[in-house]
Amino acid sequence: MMRPEKTWSSAILSGLVSGTVASIVSTIALSILGKAELGKFAAPVNGPSQWIWGRHAPYQDQFSLRYTLIGYAIHHAASVFWAIWYEKLRQQLPPAESAATVLAPAVATTAAAYAVDFHFTPQRLTPGFEHRLSQRSLLIVYGAFALGLAVTVLLSRKPPLRRCTTSRASSPINAPRIKSDVAAFRKQ
Repeated sequence: MMRPEKTWSSAILSGLVSGTVASIVSTIALSILGKAELGKFAAPVNGPSQWIWGRHAPYQDQFSLRYTLIGYAIHHAASVFWAIWYEKLRQQLPPAESAATVLAPAVATTAAAYAVDFHFTPQRLTPGFEHRLSQRSLLIVYGAFALGLAVTVLLSRKPPLRRCTTSRASSPINAPRIKSDVAAFRKQ
């Protein structure tokens, strides 16, 4: 199988896809966990809108154009940003031959995103949902993000080729029978 070109443009194109999937998957996780912990689906999704609307934004519970859609747009843009780095990292690695080798760069990228989000970013530019969700839920959200990054690669991988055997039991149903086998059968 040929490897795609190792260029920034190919990383950006692939990152748009894997970032979109990661954004959607992690937003679903945010919404489910928001409902479970806060009784509100939109509450954690509103968090990133603090970039625009200030520190009160993560505490908005209801769905709204102002908080939820802006929050999702910011989350989506950040997801694509990290996905581009994930795709660039994947370009530097040998072709993934197992699910673990696909997930490893996704987990590494997600760990970097987590570190930057919570240890190297000014408070106002953090995701915001950390103000509303438990640490356990944050781990689930970032895990969902990693899985979202890797899922496009996991789904596009071709299954390993199966070894062909010459036994009659493994031959296809519609395969023509060998005449010598038919003749041997008739003699018995």
